[in-house]
Amino acid sequence: MSTEKALITGATSGIGLHLAREFASHGHPLVLVAPVGGELRDVCRQIQGEFGVEVMAIAADLREPAAPERLFQQVGETVDILVNNAGHGQKGAFWDYPMDEDISMLRLNVEAVVRMTKVFVAHMVRRGHGRVLNVASVAGFVPGPGMATYHATKAFVLSLSESLATELEDTAVTLTALCPGPTDTDFFIKADALASGNVNKAPVMAPQDVAREGYDGLMSGDRVVVPGAANKAMVFSRRVLPESVQAKWQEQMVADVPPDKQRYHRGEKEAEAEARDAS
Repeated sequence: MSTEKALITGATSGIGLHLAREFASHGHPLVLVAPVGGELRDVCRQIQGEFGVEVMAIAADLREPAAPERLFQQVGETVDILVNNAGHGQKGAFWDYPMDEDISMLRLNVEAVVRMTKVFVAHMVRRGHGRVLNVASVAGFVPGPGMATYHATKAFVLSLSESLATELEDTAVTLTALCPGPTDTDFFIKADALASGNVNKAPVMAPQDVAREGYDGLMSGDRVVVPGAANKAMVFSRRVLPESVQAKWQEQMVADVPPDKQRYHRGEKEAEAEARDAS
């Protein structure tokens, strides 16, 4: 059982929630961060009751530029592992949805990751130990017509993470990029993409399995973790195909499929994994 304290952002749902549960199952004390205090406190109570670990809740909107520094001032001295998970997406033609959505994605998916990583890693390097897990996406490997800004933010996170992993080689700090593919979370509902081919044509993973692979990769010091064999094959193929072909393929995957072809049911994979893990 580990005594390394982990701070996890976006911890009340989806991959973030299951990362929190995965860390707790290994005995890690937790600091969980999310914008809605009531939801966050409920999650903290559930995890503390189930796993018996110390769990601290901090309600914060990381789109606010000062929030990362405030978090560091509150708990930075005690945090051994930083998990930058908070983020969101939006489907649609770039010129159709409001500019506020783009700015929100840039602030949460990019600026908050930079600010959090900057303040926590600087302290980790001085102290002589630490780990960082940045949740990117397979979207970071390919252009994303129909979700252009989201893909661009994840490409930034992936590139930043791979660069910093090299910069940190001569320190006792490691940095891992977790790049999940389609995952059974609320992401596609919130991004107006529930009917897209991304979840109705491609394999969808349970968030528990994504969290488990992310945790294992982080603790092993891996640079990039792509969960699932299908996602690994997809990333490999995207790295060898011309970008124009990748972009057209992604455009087709973002497009809605007809109602009679929609086979994705939110929560199905998550519930299957919960039943499997409980047996």
